[in-house]
Amino acid sequence: MPSAAFEFCEIALPSQDDFKLVLAECQPAESNAWRVPAYLFHLRSCSDQYMGAIRLRVGWNEDIIKYAGQVGYHVEPAFRGRRYAERACRLLLPLARRHGLDQLWITCQPDNLASRRTLERLGAEYAGILDVPCGYPLDAGIERKKACFRLLTC
Repeated sequence: MPSAAFEFCEIALPSQDDFKLVLAECQPAESNAWRVPAYLFHLRSCSDQYMGAIRLRVGWNEDIIKYAGQVGYHVEPAFRGRRYAERACRLLLPLARRHGLDQLWITCQPDNLASRRTLERLGAEYAGILDVPCGYPLDAGIERKKACFRLLTC
């Protein structure tokens, strides 16, 4: 029996006192490198200044679990150190649950201490470090490794 076609949800994410998530793009599975539907949000200040981005990949496959993760985030240097990545991840959890995701896989470079601290503050469980194959298209850095974490959404 064929599975139901994926439908993006209408989104009304709450804003914080000092930033908001703005939907930038809904990416169908066939239009992105990870082959799963994804939401891309921009982090914006209350004055609408771009602060970074966060992506929620709705689904999983071997590449996502091992290398890319279901959540990817970036905070512009001028805004780092204020826990925007952690807070943005928390804002996405209801959307992940709405899509039936009871856990999310998130990866980062093993030496990216800021991302590791973000994941620890979120309560993500460390699952280990994996080698990234040489031919894999994602920038995995010089060491070509990814630290993997599992975050429960409830």
